[in-house]
Amino acid sequence: MTTMLTWCARNRVAANFFMLMIFMAGFTSVAKIQRELFPQVSLDTVSVSVLYPGATPVEVEEGIVLRIEEAISGLEGIEEIQAIAAEGLGTVNVKVEPGYQTSALLNQIKTRVDAISTFPIDAEKPVVEELTSQIRVINVVISSDAVDELTLHRLADRARDELLSLEGITQVQYGGLRPYEIAIHVSEAALRRHGLTFDEVAAAVRRSSLDLPAGAIRAGSGDILLRTRSQAYRGHEFENLVVLARPDGTRLLLKDLAEVVDGFDENEQWARFNGRPAAMLSVMSAKNQNVTDTAAAVHAYVKQAAERLPEEVRIDTWFDMSRWYVERQDLMLRNGLTGLVLVFLALSLFMHLRLAFWVASGMAVAFVGTFAVMIVSDVSFNMISMAAFILVLGIVVDDAIVVAEAVHHWHSRGSNGTDGAVAGVLEVATPVIFAVLTTVIAFMPMLAISGVDGKFWRAIPIVIISCLLISLAESLFILPAHLSHTPGHKIPWYLLPI
Repeated sequence: MTTMLTWCARNRVAANFFMLMIFMAGFTSVAKIQRELFPQVSLDTVSVSVLYPGATPVEVEEGIVLRIEEAISGLEGIEEIQAIAAEGLGTVNVKVEPGYQTSALLNQIKTRVDAISTFPIDAEKPVVEELTSQIRVINVVISSDAVDELTLHRLADRARDELLSLEGITQVQYGGLRPYEIAIHVSEAALRRHGLTFDEVAAAVRRSSLDLPAGAIRAGSGDILLRTRSQAYRGHEFENLVVLARPDGTRLLLKDLAEVVDGFDENEQWARFNGRPAAMLSVMSAKNQNVTDTAAAVHAYVKQAAERLPEEVRIDTWFDMSRWYVERQDLMLRNGLTGLVLVFLALSLFMHLRLAFWVASGMAVAFVGTFAVMIVSDVSFNMISMAAFILVLGIVVDDAIVVAEAVHHWHSRGSNGTDGAVAGVLEVATPVIFAVLTTVIAFMPMLAISGVDGKFWRAIPIVIISCLLISLAESLFILPAHLSHTPGHKIPWYLLPI
């Protein structure tokens, strides 16, 4: 170590080269670091959900939940199973054991669930997915007290499609809107009059409302594909579905024995914005998307859309969480710049001006070098990592000040530039190393946190430890070479420290 410190202090070219490499690695990395509100991590949970329209919670439990639990029980990697049986929906959440690959368990669960053949006939296809944390960036609110709910719903649908077409936006969720629904109210008297049952009517609707391929016709100019398109989407289309075709050629349509209601789900869900009925679209952040760019794109879209909508319809943004990110970023930059200036001024008053400059430069090197480590460690700029930068601001420069003060002490006693730099760094190298390592060791247990919490908080130890170690390397191997430029000089005996 002594030989290496001496060589670095005397070899100014190598010191400048190392410093340049750190700056280049940091500056090329800072533009590639993702910017998000909070880390988006896997929740180590596999969710299996099955829609069972019209079923009670008891029926969902017996027909959906219990059969999924029986199918996946015994799989390796399962820590806990939580099941929820609600009206029309069954959900089974499987928590993955720490250290087990979530993707591997996801494939096994999907294979088992797809093999279940005893689900109720009316149950829809199971959806198996890995749960991840999703953060809402900004809300777009469309409100009006002059249009009906259907028009508001259509405006929200169009706005959602336009938002998804913007670059950088891939997830938009509805809010404040009742689900669109077509209800068919069958008359019991009409069923008796025509000699039909409810199941026959339901089967006729399922049989008639669908699209089917009808083969192909081979011709000299090419193949002609045939396809029947009978899928119904609106109320009047369902009304004209054929329920019964008689031998005499007459047909019984659905509207002859049932009332078709083209509307919305009957629930108490509603939303108001500034006292007006509203539909809300939540723009969610996704992996590899910058929160500031997403929010800026949404604000630009809202400004353009406001000019195209009728006067009685308002479109606004609400609860822009990107402002939190910008405020935290401004706080980090402001604190960093303030600390840099204070360090430079304090060292300039009590030591040499050139010494103060290189100590302040070393502080910047530590932060810029940490950006490169963040890229390698897959750590983003988020509320947590920026809080770690603010926390490390107060301790990152301590080792550089100690080394600079030791070099200044030897220069003040008459040693020339290079000899004084070597003597100073060798004098304090051991205590400086152990002082930094004690702080590093204090944050290392956070790296051992497992599960979702470990993924969420890992940015703090990575940022702090990286910044401290880079600062330590800079103060021991780069700073002495820069301070060796400072000429030695003698001072009167009465100014020497006691």
